[in-house]
Amino acid sequence: MSTTLYHGEPNGPSLTVLATLFAKEVPAELARIDLASGQRHTLRCAQDPLVAMSVEGEGPVLVVEGEAMADSVFIACYLDDVGQGAPLRPADPYARWETMRWCRQMTERTAPAAAYLGCWAHRPKADAALLAKIGSVDLRARWEQILAGKFSEDYLTDSRTKIHQAAEKIEAQLDGRQWLMATFSIADIESYAWLAGMVKLVPAAFAAKPRTVAWLERVRSSPAVARALALARSADPAASWSVGPEINRWG
Repeated sequence: MSTTLYHGEPNGPSLTVLATLFAKEVPAELARIDLASGQRHTLRCAQDPLVAMSVEGEGPVLVVEGEAMADSVFIACYLDDVGQGAPLRPADPYARWETMRWCRQMTERTAPAAAYLGCWAHRPKADAALLAKIGSVDLRARWEQILAGKFSEDYLTDSRTKIHQAAEKIEAQLDGRQWLMATFSIADIESYAWLAGMVKLVPAAFAAKPRTVAWLERVRSSPAVARALALARSADPAASWSVGPEINRWG
């Protein structure tokens, strides 16, 4: 089966998909693209509706037998189904619901905040000709705002608050356990992928949270995540950001 993963530096959604691919031992050709320059929009599948209108913003694309898939959690679920080894989602229906509910909170609240702060601290760059190829009007508008340096103080404050909330939620969830769910799961990978780069940008969010700090190190050193991080071409892949999901307008 022909499988190609187009990915950026191992941070954010690219880290989620790379780590899941390695954890599930799915054979695939790895094709690096520069998400921070908008290179995803040069792909042959860039205008496919499921890619162009991805809610994740600038994320990896998995192409299987010519069919393109976007959005890291959904790609991770696909890889969990087709791959080998220990499952990354529980078999128990309620536990699986809990895992997916956790991931949804990460993608809807934490990911937009992390991407906004990441782009504010580490500005991505794309030229006007490339921006014209972006199929999503909303995504193109977010690119234009970021390239112009138009960062809302209200959004920055709200984003920092959401990182604090995510760290607090993780600290509470880890009471009496090593992983966010019963075993190492997509919830750990997705949460780490968005929060690893926030330790330097919002250090107060992780202060006095020993369980969270220890969990970050456990995830970082887990075999699949470590293998994904080893693909980095920059000294600090956690400083590599591109335009992310739209910030939730309803809080």
